[in-house]
Amino acid sequence: MTLEPTGRLVPTPTGYDLILTRTYRARADDVWASVTESERTARWFGPWRGQPAPGRTVEVQLTFEESAPWCPMRIEACEPPHRLAVSMEDEAGLWSMELLLAETGGTTELRLVHHLASTEHLGETGPGWEYYLDMLTAARTGEPRPDFEDYYPAQKAYFESLA
Repeated sequence: MTLEPTGRLVPTPTGYDLILTRTYRARADDVWASVTESERTARWFGPWRGQPAPGRTVEVQLTFEESAPWCPMRIEACEPPHRLAVSMEDEAGLWSMELLLAETGGTTELRLVHHLASTEHLGETGPGWEYYLDMLTAARTGEPRPDFEDYYPAQKAYFESLA
C-alpha cells in the first residue's frame, strides 16, 4: 500500500478517464469476488442489496461515508471476471465507472476507470478512489484500514495538477 497518488488522467472524445491501478497476487476470479460479492465489498466499500444483472439497479451502502447512505447503482455491464461497469447519480452528478481485471500468471491487475465529463472535482475524486482501492488492498491482505485523512487533502494538489 502506498500513499503516493497513482491516478492518471486520459482525455477521451467525451471528457476524461481517471484511471487508478492496483495489482494483486491472486487469480482474477478471486479479485472479482472482492469487487462483486456483497459480503466482500462490505469490507472495503460497502454491502449491496438487490437483484444484480446488467440493466438493473442495486442499492449500495457507502459504509465509509458520512451517515453511511444507501445509494442506487445501475449495473451497465457485468462480464465476469473481467469487466464491471456501473453508474450512480448523486448531488455531485453522474458517476460512470468501470472495473477492469486482467490476469497474467496468477497476478491480477485491477484498473478502476472513472469516466468524467470534466475535471471540476478531480482534487476530491482522485484521493477518494486512492483511499477506496487501498481499503480493498487492506481487506484482501488483512492489513489495517487506511485513514482517509492521509489521502485528503494531501493528494488534492496532485490530482488537480493532472487537469
